[in-house]
Amino acid sequence: MSVEVMNPDVAQDVWKDIGQHVDFVVLQLKRTNLAQEQAAIQEFADRSQAIIRSMNIRAEDAGLKVAIGFSNAAWDYLFPTAPKPKELETFTTIAGDEAEYTMPATAGDIFLHIRAANEAVVYEVVTQFMRFLKDVTTVLDETKGFRYFEGRAIIGFIDGTEAPAIADAAEYAIIGAEDPEYINGSYAFAQKWLHDMNFWQAMKTEEQERAVGREKFTDLELADDDKYKNAHNVASKLEVDGEEQKIVRMNVPFSDAATDKTGTYFIGYARHWTVTKGMLQQMVAERDFLLTFSTVETGQLFFIPSRDTLAAIADGQLN
Repeated sequence: MSVEVMNPDVAQDVWKDIGQHVDFVVLQLKRTNLAQEQAAIQEFADRSQAIIRSMNIRAEDAGLKVAIGFSNAAWDYLFPTAPKPKELETFTTIAGDEAEYTMPATAGDIFLHIRAANEAVVYEVVTQFMRFLKDVTTVLDETKGFRYFEGRAIIGFIDGTEAPAIADAAEYAIIGAEDPEYINGSYAFAQKWLHDMNFWQAMKTEEQERAVGREKFTDLELADDDKYKNAHNVASKLEVDGEEQKIVRMNVPFSDAATDKTGTYFIGYARHWTVTKGMLQQMVAERDFLLTFSTVETGQLFFIPSRDTLAAIADGQLN
């Protein structure tokens, strides 16, 4: 099952590509019949890849991207005798000194991240996936996102400036030889934020820039003295021994505009979960300005197997 060298071609779609239309789905296994649920997941691991191949033929210009993941709890339940990815664990709440500076942990077994240039393609893929999952799972959350103007986050700033370029992303996004059993996999952290947009929009542009740490129009980084001490690009920048640590991150806007429910779905793909975890802990410890007008609703870690590992699951090799 394992391969000797990192090969992005067999990784799932863990690159920065928000797409025009996005659907995030978090499912909970029913845990009523282990054998039945294992069989369903084996079939899904197989059929999901066929669905993706078929859709890339049916809508070849849609740019379909898919990532499928399993939480630590799901791994222990579905694959109790299989080796575990080295950094896979259950995310636990990161509590700040005040309630607003807290990142809660929430339940979740299976994670789906689907995006494409065409909403019909996203709909069709999710619909077909659920044909194989609905009998053994309960939907905990489904969030539909979209690409905002110029690829900006919903707060109006360019998204992902510090994320590595696609050409460099493999080093930061996919597991290497440090975990040969699960090389070409990835660790995905999924987190849903709700924003008080009235608070944010009442701020002057200059204040927003100091809060984010960048100019809003040009995206140029501000001088350190011009930023708030808890500016987002300060609080979220993790350094180890003076070297900045990177992940592949996407901040996907979502909104029910008429009911004033607007937010960001954060998805971070990483070679090392410890890097993402360190960033989150630092954001809470330094009271990231974005947390002052936001409520974090969900958070869980998922392992994104390589397509080779999905094939092994389909063949029943991981039970």
